[in-house]
Amino acid sequence: MQYYLMLAALLFVIGLFGVITRRNTIGILMSLELMFNAANINLVAFNRYISGDGLTGQIFAIFIIVVAAAEATIGLAIVLLIYRNWRGIDTDSYSVMKW
Repeated sequence: MQYYLMLAALLFVIGLFGVITRRNTIGILMSLELMFNAANINLVAFNRYISGDGLTGQIFAIFIIVVAAAEATIGLAIVLLIYRNWRGIDTDSYSVMKW
């Protein structure tokens, strides 16, 4: 189980680093997907090694995959609208959207 947890921690740290340091919106969305996948690995690993016969971890992982797909769809739609208005997807270029 420790290998799965180390893999998930590594993926999560890479995703967190990407969210913090990226300036491109697409890169930020991809880093968020890495963080979601790290959470999925943890859920399935804990379900396998703690309960063993239940499917609770897999059901939660499928739910997270569905939420991540919806997040990616809405995020890409927002990115396309921002690109259409500002001709770029750099996060610093559309700071005028703040109140």
